[in-house]
Amino acid sequence: MKKIAMFDTKSYDKIWFDKVNTKYEIVYIESRLNYKTAKLAEGCDVVCAFVNDCVNKKTIEILDEMGIHLLAMRCAGYSNVDFEAAHHRVHVVRVPAYSPYAVAEHTMALLLTLNRKTHKAYNRTRDFNFSLNGLTGTVLHDKTIGVIGTGKIGRCFIDICKGFGMHVIAYDLYPAKDLEVEYVSLDELFKRSDIISLHCPLTKETEYILSKDAFSKMKKGVYIVNTSRGGLVDTDALIDALNNKTVAGAGLDVYEEEAAFFFEDRSDMIMKDDRLALLVSKPNVLLTSHQAFLAEEALESIAKTTLSNIEAYFERGELNNQVVYITKEQKIIEKRD
Repeated sequence: MKKIAMFDTKSYDKIWFDKVNTKYEIVYIESRLNYKTAKLAEGCDVVCAFVNDCVNKKTIEILDEMGIHLLAMRCAGYSNVDFEAAHHRVHVVRVPAYSPYAVAEHTMALLLTLNRKTHKAYNRTRDFNFSLNGLTGTVLHDKTIGVIGTGKIGRCFIDICKGFGMHVIAYDLYPAKDLEVEYVSLDELFKRSDIISLHCPLTKETEYILSKDAFSKMKKGVYIVNTSRGGLVDTDALIDALNNKTVAGAGLDVYEEEAAFFFEDRSDMIMKDDRLALLVSKPNVLLTSHQAFLAEEALESIAKTTLSNIEAYFERGELNNQVVYITKEQKIIEKRD
């Protein structure tokens, strides 16, 4: 029986993998994967990792030395993997889409909560404070929303926005020919949008796509929603834009330095990240801890696809949902199956 070392395991991971698994021995490891913890996978045949595990060169070298040549990411993102180091050493497979509806619906939940301030109303009424002061929102109908990234999640979110009667404009490096949406340049999207929502992967091209320069081109009073990757937004620039009221509010499910904090209970520690502490303290910032994917349907899909990827590799020599990087002219080129 093949053995899987699953790092950064949470209770919901164990529940769903135990439900779906019929063929493998799974070693559940609470620690995150990095070069210090990689040795915990000794004796296993495959490593299963998540978004905040550190799969750098040193980690990959240790996995290779132990004879582990398959890394099964139980997520869509893979920006935490050093693919140049993995080349010819470790194959990388992922879960490209587990429930785009879960992420899209959470995105709208963030926007609605941020706009209509239902989280504040909830806290007030629990203290029998029924004042409406400070709870005024705006009507989303007829507002222009700019969607950056029109993959499966972006498309689901666009459908939701259209259901609200919003005008949707979009930007994507690779526009979809079959999508009924108005594609525009980034500059035009910044200029026209009342709300901007991010649904693109984190790459060299998209890192800090919302920069100081980008915020300077936006409407006064724009809302920003990010349920993709924290590195898409320059946090310092966002804080400045919140302070000068260019950004009326931000709904964030991700943070560029989240690896040190998210997915764990940090309530008994002093927050040493001043930018994160500042964001949490702002009344017009709504922060959730990378939970947009956290729906039962998504967890089931993650478990099934991850185990299916592993089965394809060991039983048929196939690499389903593989991410391959090849060196060409000293650049890393991504190829997705």
